Amino acid sequence: MTVMAERPTMSGTEYQSFEELLAALDELVVPDGYRAEIMRGSIVVSPWSKGYYHRVMRLVCAQLEVHLPESHVIERGPFLYVFPGDECAYGPDIHAADERVFETEGHHLDGEGLSFVAELTSPATRNNDLTDKVKVYARAGVPVYLVLDMQKEQAIVHGSPTPEGIYEVRVTKPFGEKLPIPAPFDCLLDTSGFRAP
Repeated sequence: MTVMAERPTMSGTEYQSFEELLAALDELVVPDGYRAEIMRGSIVVSPWSKGYYHRVMRLVCAQLEVHLPESHVIERGPFLYVFPGDECAYGPDIHAADERVFETEGHHLDGEGLSFVAELTSPATRNNDLTDKVKVYARAGVPVYLVLDMQKEQAIVHGSPTPEGIYEVRVTKPFGEKLPIPAPFDCLLDTSGFRAP
C-alpha cells in the first residue's frame, strides 16, 4: 500500500466481495491526519478537514436541526455509511438519518437510512464529492445532498433523487447567499459564515 498526500488508493490486492473490502478497511491502519473510505471498489485515503470546517459544519447542523424529519438526528463526524450496490462506503462530514440507523453494535451503517448528507470539499476529495458521490447518494435515495465547495466558495444542493442516480433538483449559490434546501427540510440555509478565515 502506498499513502500519498492527494488521492492515494490501496492497490495490488484483489477482493472477492464488497464485504471483504469492508473487512480490509476495518483492519487498515491509517496515518495520523488521514481517513479512509471505499470509492468505486477501492480503499481511498485522504487528509482530514481544515480547522475552520468545524465552524461551517456547526452552522449547517444548527440551521437544519429544527427542520429535521421526525425521529431523525443530524451529526458531524466519523460514521461509515455503506452502499453495497455501488461498492462504496463513505464517512460524510455531516449526515442526518433516522435514529434507527444508529441502533446497531456494528459500525457499518445503512446508507439508505440517510435523509441528508453534506460534504465539504478539499483538493483531495473535491472531484469525488462533485461527481461520484452525487450518483451514489441519489441511487440510495438520499433526499438531500449538499456539497460545500470550499475551493470555489459556493454551495450546491441536490434534491429529488431518482433510482438511476440523478438528482432532479440542483441549485448553486455563492457563499454569503441563502440556499433553498429541498424536501423533506424545505428551508433556507444561510451560507454567510462559510468563508475561510
